[in-house]
Amino acid sequence: MTQRVVAIVGATAVGKTELSIEAAQRLGAEIVSVDSMQIYRGMDVGTAKPDAAVLGAVPHHLVDVFDPSHDVTVAEFRDLARDAIDDIGERTVPLLVGGSGLYFRAVVDRLSIPPSSVQVRGRLESEVDTLGTESLHARLVELDPDAAAKIEPGNARRIVRALEVIEITGRRFSDNDGWDRYESVYDLVLVGLTRPRDDLYARIEARVDSMLAGGLVEETRRVAAAGMGRTARQALGYRQILDLEEAEPAAIRDAIVRATKRFARRQESWFRSDPRVAWFDISEPGGAEAAIAHLEAGGR
Repeated sequence: MTQRVVAIVGATAVGKTELSIEAAQRLGAEIVSVDSMQIYRGMDVGTAKPDAAVLGAVPHHLVDVFDPSHDVTVAEFRDLARDAIDDIGERTVPLLVGGSGLYFRAVVDRLSIPPSSVQVRGRLESEVDTLGTESLHARLVELDPDAAAKIEPGNARRIVRALEVIEITGRRFSDNDGWDRYESVYDLVLVGLTRPRDDLYARIEARVDSMLAGGLVEETRRVAAAGMGRTARQALGYRQILDLEEAEPAAIRDAIVRATKRFARRQESWFRSDPRVAWFDISEPGGAEAAIAHLEAGGR
């Protein structure tokens, strides 16, 4: 019998964490975080990681697994998440929660994860340091314009990964098998949360202000001093603080807000392309209750 899995996805700051706690308690579920950065220890403020009270109320998996110096691959994340799902499935229903679309699909779907090479990746990362990310993005535009269109020119980690795959396989990164099909390995019930754009943007700005007031700059400096890999350094907030170390606080705040809004738009676009998602506007009366009821009913 195929394992039943329920999931809550959506843009950053839309309200996934709050809804997931109530949903987990109603379903008797355990949560598997599908957040590519909450997996890192010490990166708490900037990832809006659930606090001790929340983590104590509902069992969480894939939170605080690695030090930020470790570069978690998509395949590694997939394997850890599937192990957690198998373990939870022995007791109750797994509830996947997060907004990292690439990692989510790698976990739930039948996808081909391209090979990797430490040597090729290391050389490309050195080129990032000497030539800059925009130069490598321009190379990606020539080799695979479809992939380049989906990757920001400043996202060194994803640019390097795309070029790495092209060099190793001789194929375009965008041609990898399975990504245009939505065939889950699980009996999947998928809820997407949404809000009006103005409401979401206001919540993003409030969240950034709260993070900065809560010590995000100090946390970033502390984590960076202990060692951050390229993956962790791409995290929203941390990246802007590290890149704008000498800037005024207002400039850092504005940069984080802009980057977070861009990211939220990409998240929405990613999940909107998935025909399995049942969408619920949780700003509307009854929206949150309807989303939980959908999960309880198994999508029926």
